[in-house]
Amino acid sequence: MRRLKEISFQPVIIESLKNYSRELFFKDLMSGIIVGIVALPLAIAFGIASGVTPEKGIITAILAGFLVSAFGGSKVQVSGPTGAFIVIVYGIVEKFGIQGLAIATFMAGVMLILMGVFKIGTIIRFIPYPIIVGFTSGIALTIFTTQIKDLFGLQMAHVPGSFIEKWIAYAGCFDTTSLWALGISILTILIIILTPKISPKIPGSLVAIILLTVVAYFLKNKFGVTGIETIGDRFQIKAQIPEPQGIGLSFDKINLLMSAAFTIAMLGAIESLLSATVADGVTGEKHDSNTELIGQGVANVIVPFFGGIPATGAIARTMTNINNGGKTPVSGIIHAVILLLILLFLGNLSKHIPMACLAGILVIVSYNMSEWRTFRSLLKTTKSDISVLLTTFFLTVIFDLTIAIEVGLILAIIMFVRRVSETSSISVLTDEIKLSDTHFPTAAAENLTIPAGVEVYEIDGPFFFGVANKFDEQMMVIGDKPKARIIRMRKVPFIDSTGLHNLEILIKNSKKEHIKIILSGVNERVRAVLEKSDVAQMIGDENICPSIQVAISRAEELVAKK
Repeated sequence: MRRLKEISFQPVIIESLKNYSRELFFKDLMSGIIVGIVALPLAIAFGIASGVTPEKGIITAILAGFLVSAFGGSKVQVSGPTGAFIVIVYGIVEKFGIQGLAIATFMAGVMLILMGVFKIGTIIRFIPYPIIVGFTSGIALTIFTTQIKDLFGLQMAHVPGSFIEKWIAYAGCFDTTSLWALGISILTILIIILTPKISPKIPGSLVAIILLTVVAYFLKNKFGVTGIETIGDRFQIKAQIPEPQGIGLSFDKINLLMSAAFTIAMLGAIESLLSATVADGVTGEKHDSNTELIGQGVANVIVPFFGGIPATGAIARTMTNINNGGKTPVSGIIHAVILLLILLFLGNLSKHIPMACLAGILVIVSYNMSEWRTFRSLLKTTKSDISVLLTTFFLTVIFDLTIAIEVGLILAIIMFVRRVSETSSISVLTDEIKLSDTHFPTAAAENLTIPAGVEVYEIDGPFFFGVANKFDEQMMVIGDKPKARIIRMRKVPFIDSTGLHNLEILIKNSKKEHIKIILSGVNERVRAVLEKSDVAQMIGDENICPSIQVAISRAEELVAKK
């Protein structure tokens, strides 16, 4: 209860509006308009690639863009559907349907809120970089693979789900390639690449969609060209915000979709905090990671009731916001309003957009996500980092993103434990102790002689399950039976239950051998843990000493009595 009372939730927009001016509003307005226009083709492309209708992608961008800006912890973060979710969303829709996706998204939103409430945001940022690059690059390759059919205009009745089966099926259908579709795809890619060189502020994806939609319209309707499939050939566009609907929650469905929801939550948390961190590096601001997770959670709780898909912070749109002068969360809210107006008044025109054009946009998205330069540089690092990188990458591509994230998190924990245990050590001193690094300046040049029959074990680092067994190893090496053992704990910042258990066993075994245990230099935090357990009673308060000098004196007394 005390922890819950300490939680404070204050969206960044509250602080941003305190000194809001007309000049700031004008900057946010212009940036919001541009970001809204940039977000339109991406929202449509992500919606279709995720296995849902295009307007669901736009609805997600509208609601998530508004809610995260209103409740999040970053001033310039722009949220919506992203490429990272395509693979997992497509898999959920294929296996559990739209209702299953809605339930999984809602559950993921609740998880994100809880992550923020219990301040897990700061922990998520410490996930090893090779894991993030591994599954991000894997997602990029998977997105590219899903677009081959529309990229080449292949005539396929069914596209298999798995990565390898997809390429086998593609190989058998390349003779059905539509040159018109392939030409539109190539032109889309070229326009997106070349537009920034002409005008950096004009979104290349929007230019490609406008130009090639007009071209495709005339080719199909005026010249009778076939082989150019458009959005309207597959979907019926609804240019309206749908009424909220129930999502059919039940314990059975919650149990069934828990794993998928956890994957969405973890991926959303990592992507949003990564995007916010990148934004901080450009703006010099500092986002609140826990508030940002709560904002993302609120968005993902509400979006599924309107038929939307999972949303998170989008690096490309966030950077567009920054580069066009966005200063406060108001720009993200304006971007959502612009998307709403486009959906209501121009939504019906989206049915003429060629699928090959959207495929071209997603090819560029997957290329930008691939981080192939970073991937290549990580292959030159340590063997452990390389193995983690490749494991996460291949699990994402060949098997499933859910498995990749779960295994990736396990690998992250193992790597953390290994590295912390490597920095922790237990040494045995039997002759003398150097006092040059103690808290007693007057003893800077002295050495403290260890009496006969006394051993000193010094623990350097956390005393947790990763290093607890090192005691047994050291005792087996020494082999002798002293009359007293001093365990020097001045450099132990914390002790966990496994360390306590190991210490209890050491004390019990020492008692059987008539060896006294003395603790030295125990800090307040560790002492509080010892007093809550049986260790303090087993040793006795008189044998928990504040310094090594006091511990040595105590050991001399005990040895003299024996």
